[in-house]
Amino acid sequence: MNLVREIWRSIVRRDPLTTDKGKSELVFLNVWLHIHPAKVKKENMKFRHSFYLGFITFFLFLILLTTGIALMCYYRPYPPQAYQDMKDMQFVVFMGPFLRNMHRWAAHGMVICVFLHMCRVFYTGSYKKPRQFNWVVGVFLLLLTLGLSFTGYLLPWDQLAYWAITVGSNIGSYAPLVGGQLRELLLGGHTVGEAALLRFYVLHVAVLPALLILLTIVHFWRVRKDGGLSRPVWTLKPSKTESLVTIGAPAVVAPLQVEAASRNKTYGLMEVVTGKPIFETITPEEEEDTVFSYPYAFVREAVVLMATVTTVMAMSLFLNAPLEQLANPAKTPNPAKAPWYFLGLQELVSHSALLGGVVAPALMVLALLAIPYLDRNPSRRPVDRKWILWLFTFFVVANLALIIVGTFFRGPGWAFVPPWVHVVGGAE
Repeated sequence: MNLVREIWRSIVRRDPLTTDKGKSELVFLNVWLHIHPAKVKKENMKFRHSFYLGFITFFLFLILLTTGIALMCYYRPYPPQAYQDMKDMQFVVFMGPFLRNMHRWAAHGMVICVFLHMCRVFYTGSYKKPRQFNWVVGVFLLLLTLGLSFTGYLLPWDQLAYWAITVGSNIGSYAPLVGGQLRELLLGGHTVGEAALLRFYVLHVAVLPALLILLTIVHFWRVRKDGGLSRPVWTLKPSKTESLVTIGAPAVVAPLQVEAASRNKTYGLMEVVTGKPIFETITPEEEEDTVFSYPYAFVREAVVLMATVTTVMAMSLFLNAPLEQLANPAKTPNPAKAPWYFLGLQELVSHSALLGGVVAPALMVLALLAIPYLDRNPSRRPVDRKWILWLFTFFVVANLALIIVGTFFRGPGWAFVPPWVHVVGGAE
């Protein structure tokens, strides 16, 4: 018994979870959980604080990893075997349709949730100092998510996939000087063929997931190092004096009103780093409104995980991922459309190749990257940020409107048609 206890203590170096010390050590001494704080604010665990969009996005990525590894066991990235493998997955492999459906809908859900997470962060002003760089990391995560979905779109090698990738890669070729070369590098030639399928497969299963995992780790780490989740906007009170304090530098705003320290607390200096500024919004509180991450935060994360998996499974039971006929370069669908998240750019390209293929995407990416550094307003309250909120809302609504137009209002020859034409055409 003593030997068993010694082996257990060599693996689990913490006190029992019934003690406060054990609850803290569960986080500090665990390689998987140490990215959490030992204690979290009760306010941060409320659903309306973040809508758990970051966790939902991460859990959708875990679903994509697990289902993607399973799909790799039945897939060969070589046409036309790739299409035949998809047919076998659809009609021969046990639970094959369910597995493919989960992968498909989790991918679409991840694109949507990453975008909604970005919107939530922007509207609450959570990209402001000291979280500017983490916003930049988040923008790159959004781009990698789009890249993952785009490269996976081609793998079924059916008509829908082939022509969607053809249109999507053509949009990128409109970039001056390097557009054509980048398209040729991506496709391995001038057309979507065997080389393109192999390159998209390698990007989809190896390169992009590795980059996404790396940046996700950085993203989570920066959340901790930047002071955790920012306070909800609705709790900010303009009457309280707030100050940005920099270690090693004088304060630059109004003096802070500091209350007397509580006699029931012990205060200690955790770390001093020479030459490194640490920005914190100081709001003195008589009592900390916090709880241990275990079990309160972990239980909520487990519930969100279960809800996410259950939702994806339910959708996969009733909604089948599309699989059309074998890709045929000689048979062009009319209209040929890019993946739905690029339909806004395709709509712009239909009016101006330069605008839709170069100017619009470049400006959108550069604007998103520059937002936290160009917005010098220190306040996160909506009443103090009206113009930038209206500008971002216009950007979101315009993108959604263009996607809706491209999806439901464009017919043969990219002509403007009423949306019910697609329903009638699909029924026929």
